[in-house]
Amino acid sequence: MELNYGKNNIEEVPFAQYMEEYRAMDPLEASKRTGIPYDSVSQEFTVRMLQKEYRVSWPEFNVEVVSEDTESFSAVRDETDARIFVIRFLLHGIESKSQGKFLTFREVPNGELYFQPFNGRCLKRLAFGFGFKLDKLSAVCEKMKAKKLTFGDVSYELEFINNYFVQFILWAGDDEFPPSAQILFSDNFVLAFEPYDMAVVGDISINTFKKLA
Repeated sequence: MELNYGKNNIEEVPFAQYMEEYRAMDPLEASKRTGIPYDSVSQEFTVRMLQKEYRVSWPEFNVEVVSEDTESFSAVRDETDARIFVIRFLLHGIESKSQGKFLTFREVPNGELYFQPFNGRCLKRLAFGFGFKLDKLSAVCEKMKAKKLTFGDVSYELEFINNYFVQFILWAGDDEFPPSAQILFSDNFVLAFEPYDMAVVGDISINTFKKLA
């Protein structure tokens, strides 16, 4: 995506401004460019985020959860940052497929420059939010039907948004060492997202874990 961000643009730019751009876009062009299905009869996109599927209307962006678990916290329905992320992806994103590799934040272009904010905003928040409660993170990820991995003490892979995947790895803390965490992004992220977007991916994901826990 093209950022045009201030220091914290998602909060600085009102949701209403994003909605103006969303209403003005061509939904068929957005669908073709992003690969997100669009039904021109019902005027709805089918979006997946964090293991849930949504129908999102155009031009008004009404959200319906269509996954089995519709009662619990659902990011696109319940969180403004997630709605903005979907809108921005439809406005500026592209369809791409991973080659099966995963990258650390530092490995993405310009990731090293923005690593310290990402470390505090995402890695430390994940580590200290669940590093002494591994069972809670496991329970949440199992409920989300995430893919269980064998890295660290607890690790799972989730689809963040259509065909873009994220891995969350956690090492437990003890009396001698603090907990630690790693977040890995499927290699196609670098084709469609900037480092700030990827920090927002971490934010939305961790918020979802906490709400579901």
